Amino acid sequence: MSQARITEDLVRERLAAVKYPGFSRDIVSFGLVKGIQVTGSSVDVRMALATSDPAVPKAIKEESESALRAIPGVAQIRVSIDIQAPAQAAGVGAVSIPGIKHVVAIASGKGGVGKSTVAANLAVALQRTGVLAGTRARVGLCDCDLYGPSISLMFGSRERPAATEDNRIIPIEECDLKLMSMGFLLEDGSPAILRGPMVTRYTQQFLRQVEWGELDFLVLDLPPGTGDIQLTIVQTVALAGAVIVTTPQEVALIDARKAASMFAKVNVPVLGIVENMSYFVCPNDGARYDIFGSGGGQREAARLRVPLLGQLSIDIPTREAGDRGRPITAVSPGSPVSREFLKIAEKLRDALP
Repeated sequence: MSQARITEDLVRERLAAVKYPGFSRDIVSFGLVKGIQVTGSSVDVRMALATSDPAVPKAIKEESESALRAIPGVAQIRVSIDIQAPAQAAGVGAVSIPGIKHVVAIASGKGGVGKSTVAANLAVALQRTGVLAGTRARVGLCDCDLYGPSISLMFGSRERPAATEDNRIIPIEECDLKLMSMGFLLEDGSPAILRGPMVTRYTQQFLRQVEWGELDFLVLDLPPGTGDIQLTIVQTVALAGAVIVTTPQEVALIDARKAASMFAKVNVPVLGIVENMSYFVCPNDGARYDIFGSGGGQREAARLRVPLLGQLSIDIPTREAGDRGRPITAVSPGSPVSREFLKIAEKLRDALP
């Protein structure tokens, strides 16, 4: 049987099996492969990436060489990586969104930790930090969880976004915030059935084709995990930083570490950790119960060398307000939980230039 000819397409196909460390997407779709040269049985691959973590190019080089060695007939392999110092706190090719001063991602390693509740209330609280300082902060909130959007429910709007003459999307406005969510585009109960390329397209549209205008803060409510949506965002948008939401429980902290590691690999600073569901105060006797354990967020913040921005209790009025379509910070700004959100917002604002 004759041996298959070594081609550039074959080499690229094998490299497409190599994942960027910490992500589910490969180095080819990430745009790291800049050139492939095949000369007989020799393969020469050129790559480039911006990172300050030496473990990233080392892992990519080793896995790429291993993938290429598996090609029948390859005798000599050379993988060269041009490592560039990151020009800004963002991933490869990331650029700012015109008119927006700070883009902040709210992330979690796993679902069910209350990330969207934190994102919604933090957006309202960020606006109130501007009000208390004598000026109104301009804030937008983009629901980047295309498969499980919840921001439309939390702000109680069923309004459909309109479009400008040049096909730009006009965001929904509630609580003086500019909002965008897949929930505004879907019928009630309808799922978003999207594959990889469509996910990237919708994510880019929400960020780049929405008429956000001039904003002091654009808060991104990311889906849980470290998948394609997160990669698209860190690859294309210059983030001011990320906030990791977790509970004190170890199973949540394990995934929080993965989220923090993802941002570190693409040079996005973690601005701090928010520990949600930290404790429950019984309304009958005022006794405190650490249902999910205690101190987990503080220990993880110390391990990552980032601030613990705040600890939020399990609070029935907070849940009820979200279900009614008005975040607790909007309907009851004087409540204990709202005051804690305001403290978190002030710390976050002070951490940004």
